[in-house]
Amino acid sequence: MAKIKMTPSEAIVETLLAEGVDHVTGIVGSAFMDMLDLFPTAGIRFIPVRHEQSAGHMEDAYARITGRAGVLTGQNGPGITNMVTSVAAANMGHTPLVIISPSAGTPTIGWDGFQECDQVSVFKAITKATVRVPHPKRAADCLRTAFRIAYADRGAVLYDIPRDYFYGELEEEILPPHRYRVDARGCGSLADIERAAKLLMNAKNPVIVSGRGVVDADALDVIKAIAEHLTAPVAVTYLHNDAFYGDHPLFVGPIGYMGSKAAMRTLAKADVMLAVGTRLSVFGTLPQYDINYFPKKAKIVQVDINPKHIARTHPVEIGIIGDAKEAAVEILKRLRTADKRRKPDTARLGKIAAERKKWEQEIVRLARVKGTPINPRRVLLEMSRMMPDNAILTTDIGNVSSTANSYFTFKGGRRHIAALTFGNTGFAYPAALGAQLARPKAPVVAIIGDGAWGMSLHEISTAVEHNLPVIACVFRNMWWGAEAKNQVDFYNNRFIGVDIPNPASFIPAAEALGARGIRVEHPDQIGEAFKSALKIRRPTVLEFVVDGRQLAPPFRKDALALPTRLLPKYAHLDHHNWRTDYDM
Repeated sequence: MAKIKMTPSEAIVETLLAEGVDHVTGIVGSAFMDMLDLFPTAGIRFIPVRHEQSAGHMEDAYARITGRAGVLTGQNGPGITNMVTSVAAANMGHTPLVIISPSAGTPTIGWDGFQECDQVSVFKAITKATVRVPHPKRAADCLRTAFRIAYADRGAVLYDIPRDYFYGELEEEILPPHRYRVDARGCGSLADIERAAKLLMNAKNPVIVSGRGVVDADALDVIKAIAEHLTAPVAVTYLHNDAFYGDHPLFVGPIGYMGSKAAMRTLAKADVMLAVGTRLSVFGTLPQYDINYFPKKAKIVQVDINPKHIARTHPVEIGIIGDAKEAAVEILKRLRTADKRRKPDTARLGKIAAERKKWEQEIVRLARVKGTPINPRRVLLEMSRMMPDNAILTTDIGNVSSTANSYFTFKGGRRHIAALTFGNTGFAYPAALGAQLARPKAPVVAIIGDGAWGMSLHEISTAVEHNLPVIACVFRNMWWGAEAKNQVDFYNNRFIGVDIPNPASFIPAAEALGARGIRVEHPDQIGEAFKSALKIRRPTVLEFVVDGRQLAPPFRKDALALPTRLLPKYAHLDHHNWRTDYDM
């Protein structure tokens, strides 16, 4: 195709179409209105939200579900800076995201004009790259670069274009993506794969750790085949509960905060660990439940698409830079060729089943605490038992949301969208809206604490406007539970800043914004309320009145210490001088 005359706005829109973009999320602004005007004719849907942070979370979830880069935009200055948190979260979560970032017009840059901000500098530390359009004629070229980096480095890229650069004329050839980026990574070093297969074949207690990369590569079936060949239990990484089949007899559950004790006890015994599609993050491998489970002497085979993540946190025996699926396929081939007569280890299967049963019995027992307000674990247990197989779950950060890590398993990938290690509140609901965009027919459920809900309930009107039948499960315990637990364990029950006394109920707000609202105050109401919400297929808020005293352990015992006070006026706050008659 020869170059043809077009405007920069047209070049941008045509490049979006070439990338398969069918919608862009954000809030309308004058800076990009020339581009926006083209969207309906081009067939690109603009989805307005109520806060730009929500746009980032929506597109983060959309990208995780579909595998296609999310695209968002907003007004220069405050509109773009409102995206900082969600862009940082997506970037840390390795989600490809392109932010179309209009900036101040070139004639007035440096004059501190209306809505002027150096957006490139703001986003430089929280993106894989910032690509600034140096001239209107480079509009399409720079956008192609942004997509290329977003996919190649698995993260967010800022595409910054001065607002006056949407106008003018250029000659441009709109290229198909295969002419400027390549997604296929291959399997990595064949020699290393041979070594890995031999190591696994000779292991006495091999264990597989399956991560986000396995989901992104649609490699669950290959991991299953390797696990079955080796009779190797499979644990999933922190908040990636969909990285293996939850109903498989070799599945032992997630590691990390509020994960599965079965997974941790099993992993602790490993002599060889196959870690696929995971960076093995420090936070995701910290001791939990007083179990220092990450094996110190195990030989680790780590497979990751990004060489920067190999051995970054834990020394490895073999590092393989490659696509999770491609590498796993090659490992499986060699296992089957060299070890054709291998049979399932029935004794080990029995031990795995026993560990899992023990853990499942424990979390059921913990959920059976009677009375009102409701034990939050009871809600999580009943919801987990009623979730349809095709449902997508989004989880926020916080005490209750984290406890969900113990209860939910999935029968396929791309069904668990969590806030991950950036750990920002207000993630789950807008993420659920993005997941619903990606899978219109799937039930989408968000688990949200009342603190996080205060940051995201305004998006109910977005759900209503676009007919996104997401179920928001709001756990009303009237405080910031995770921080309250810190004040219980480290500050002698001195509660400061953790109370959320108002409103008495979120249901009137939900109904005022056009959603259906259901308040659940008794354990016997949980099942019927959740069943009703699944059936009705419209935006719904389920408000569970739960017991705030039922708290999970602190997120980071390693990051807190009992307080020491040196000034006399604060002496009574020193842990050596605590009274012991405080009560929650």
